[in-house]
Amino acid sequence: MTRNALDTLRARAQAVRTRAAVRRWSYRQRDLAAGVWFRLRRVLADAKDAYVISDDDARRLVAEGYAAEACGAEVSPEKTILFVDQRRLSMIDGRRPIPVGLGPDFMAARAIALVRFDVRS
Repeated sequence: MTRNALDTLRARAQAVRTRAAVRRWSYRQRDLAAGVWFRLRRVLADAKDAYVISDDDARRLVAEGYAAEACGAEVSPEKTILFVDQRRLSMIDGRRPIPVGLGPDFMAARAIALVRFDVRS
């Protein structure tokens, strides 16, 4: 083999090792967080609207039977994330709309009410 061909093979092998190292790092990060970021994104994928609500409103909603999403308790600081119907949400005066996503508004909020997309059968 010529020197040029060996250099090309070495470069390709190094690129494969680099991609493998990046992949290992990504999987390690995902596993260290126990998959919470995937679960948060999955919950948000079902939401068409998101609102910041007070902790008191969140406690009232839970008492009314709305279930808190488990992934909210797995982040720090802990969040109460609830899916609420639009009718009930309209009764909460202090609600503040935020973008649906893992942005700064979502991360800063302690209690979040989400509205599901309409499901048509």
